[in-house]
Amino acid sequence: MCGIAGAISFIEDMRAEMKSYEAMQKALLRRGPDQRGIVLTRNAALIHTRLAVIDISGGRQPMSFTCGDKMYTIVYNGELYNTDEIRRELSDEFVFTTHSDTEVVLKSYIRWGESCVEHFNGIYAFVIYDEAEEQAFIARDRIGVKPLFYWEDDRKLVFASEIPALLCHPDIPAEVDEKGAAELILMAPGRTPGCGVLRGIKEVLPGCCGYYSRKGLELHRYWRLRAEKLDESFEETVEHVRELVYDAIKRQLVSDVPVCTFLSGGLDSSLISSVAASELKKQGRRLSTFSVDYAGNDKYFQKSHFQPDSDPEYIRIMAEYLGTDHHWRTVDVNELTDALTEAVEARGLPGMADVDASLLLLCREIKKYGTVALSGECADEIFGGYPWYRDKDIRMTDGFPWAQSTAYRSRFLCDRYASGIDPADYVYSAYRRTADSAEKLPEENETEGRMKEMTQLNFDWFMQTLLDRKDRMSMYSGLEVRVPFCDHRIAEYLYNVPWEYKDWQGREKGLLREAMKDWLPERVLWRKKSPYPKTHDPAFLEAVTERLRMILDEETPLTDLVKREELERLLSHEDHVQWYGQLMNLPQTIAFFIQLDHWMKRFDVRLI
Repeated sequence: MCGIAGAISFIEDMRAEMKSYEAMQKALLRRGPDQRGIVLTRNAALIHTRLAVIDISGGRQPMSFTCGDKMYTIVYNGELYNTDEIRRELSDEFVFTTHSDTEVVLKSYIRWGESCVEHFNGIYAFVIYDEAEEQAFIARDRIGVKPLFYWEDDRKLVFASEIPALLCHPDIPAEVDEKGAAELILMAPGRTPGCGVLRGIKEVLPGCCGYYSRKGLELHRYWRLRAEKLDESFEETVEHVRELVYDAIKRQLVSDVPVCTFLSGGLDSSLISSVAASELKKQGRRLSTFSVDYAGNDKYFQKSHFQPDSDPEYIRIMAEYLGTDHHWRTVDVNELTDALTEAVEARGLPGMADVDASLLLLCREIKKYGTVALSGECADEIFGGYPWYRDKDIRMTDGFPWAQSTAYRSRFLCDRYASGIDPADYVYSAYRRTADSAEKLPEENETEGRMKEMTQLNFDWFMQTLLDRKDRMSMYSGLEVRVPFCDHRIAEYLYNVPWEYKDWQGREKGLLREAMKDWLPERVLWRKKSPYPKTHDPAFLEAVTERLRMILDEETPLTDLVKREELERLLSHEDHVQWYGQLMNLPQTIAFFIQLDHWMKRFDVRLI
């Protein structure tokens, strides 16, 4: 994995802004601490920072290749899991000089043009510059695991893996307009698909590719979830799922550096760890697993509908069952609170508060032992694991199921922006556009149709928020995290599996449990879903309350965007409204505003 950036213009001479490119590169060094490079021509600057995982000596970037009288140069962030198959397919035309997937991606484009992406199984964002044709090909992976932001005017295109790198370019100001204010207060930590929050900054949508040329940027969607009739029995579906999940995990274990796994004691990370441990054992190696816990949770943990039990007991069961080399990262309240602001710098936006901060601390710990880790994100979205899939009342609610707080959120929006925004319409319109875009079959009943809508909503919104978090927190630590459940083959197949199969035995992810039952002990296999762990220590609420109070006691740009009286009310602890599903309650809402304040100061954000 890496960081990429660059600028392309057919009007200006790109060679005149080397200092800007070096600043952009410096902003991405945490994503790629092992090697850096810049290719500079009159029309293009291509910038790269590398985290070496495959072909450590041979995969240097930017990578160029001359074919006939044309030179192609690529900057690539990602990992292909079918590299060997594609290399064999191309070997009749090309001689390969490295073992890297970067060379395979570049030569795939030379062979197949824009349809190269249809051949890839992986996670990626890349730009290939064709000097002779005066155009750049741009692509992002199907599900959106790897990021790619951009800014365009009538003179140039500037792109980068992360927003902070874009802001190092002198032409790109950090400005929040009315739409940005709505995103920050009404949507965050989620974002409208393709929106970069700051004025003029956008993100290439998942499953999109296209060209930048003298005509400007023209992108199109090459992949989306498609509705197709599935004519398989439950037993056939179980076998199909077993093969897909096993193959996805096995493929993602390929690495020239040590591989480890996250382990929460839940179904998804435990399955990945079980398959990984088995595969490594065949090679005579022992799997390392990593978990996060919080000081005081053994004392303060309280059961709830969403979190009926805590993780440590199940983590110990799995670590012993698999015989892994297990590592704990125990986080205390002070370091968790302190890490809130660093998590903002990693994400480039205010995010999921302590959920981001604790992951950042865990990733930093994992990096001491390895460079590649596998994680269980996205199984809930694909297999229907969340409460809003399974509770009929929540499922049929007309709106984002994890964000039913628009009226509460709108109270915080300052008068300057509130007068031009209809909060209910802004949020509902975004919801409706996504729900209506879900592809369905004409003969499907109401339940099946709604489940496809729910899947599309989760793919475009909730899952993207979690993938943002995982990518930024891990890459900020120089750690590559792979997500096997994001294999597009799994997503395509499960989109069309009947809900009665997914809900096997009336259990969340019942189909996945049945398909992979041979890989886990019974207690873990049938454990009720538990969300990402967080601290239950009341000292965290006290700490973030004090921190936000200190911010409000001094001059802060926060109160130019957010009503001071509502922040004061928040600090009184009168309201206990979920800000973003069960992951963000009162302490996390206060922490979010701490992050928002730091973000505005750190990036010198101007309100317009």
